[in-house]
Amino acid sequence: MGEKKRKEAQKPTFIFEKKNYKWFFIGLAFITIGFILMAGGGSDDPNVFDPSIFSWRRIRLAPTIVLIGFGIQVYAILAKPNKEKKS
Repeated sequence: MGEKKRKEAQKPTFIFEKKNYKWFFIGLAFITIGFILMAGGGSDDPNVFDPSIFSWRRIRLAPTIVLIGFGIQVYAILAKPNKEKKS
């Protein structure tokens, strides 16, 4: 009888809830999109300069999206779980 109660008390619990994992994946998507937007603009010939590496998309937009993704990740970690009364 006592062993059964101990096993019930030792049920595994997750640190985060479904809501937190949803925000984790949204933040990961933002970070991935930001890095994809930063990619490209290189040149196969090192003697040829390609000015597209200084485009607005690579300098302003992509890093902003990555930082927003990191902010979402921080929110996902710090978000409090829903407090439900357990009976």
